[in-house]
Amino acid sequence: MKTVVILSAIFTTDTALLKFGALCSGNPGNSRRSCDRYGCGKYGARRSNNRTHKGLDIICSDGTTVYAPFDATLNGHSRPYGNGNKIDDGIGLSGQGLCVKLFYVKPDKITGRVKKGNKIGILLPMQKVYPGITSHVHVQMCDRSDPTKYF
Repeated sequence: MKTVVILSAIFTTDTALLKFGALCSGNPGNSRRSCDRYGCGKYGARRSNNRTHKGLDIICSDGTTVYAPFDATLNGHSRPYGNGNKIDDGIGLSGQGLCVKLFYVKPDKITGRVKKGNKIGILLPMQKVYPGITSHVHVQMCDRSDPTKYF
């Protein structure tokens, strides 16, 4: 008589298990913007005109390198204001079940694939538009859900 052992594994595609890599040079731990005179950087923070903040702000100094937070496809420009000011640019990324927009970033390119940790652009000059703000990358899920669990 022969004994057969069957091993099984359970795999999950739960994107909640995905953790974003460092977004900015100089901030390997993805420290978050707290509060300054322009508001607070956490998801859901109150804004003027009774609005709420629909993203999470990760500290990044003006002009520093911005990295892909996960393996992704670049989906073109994503402009937060649509007014053409000095920081009105960003990039859309999708992959691993996620769709994310990174605002205030001048992308190196807007199409193609990138690996987690690859350079995707530089942070635009936030201080020229909002003097004294804590410069940051605004991370917004395409469905406007809370991105905090990925950090």
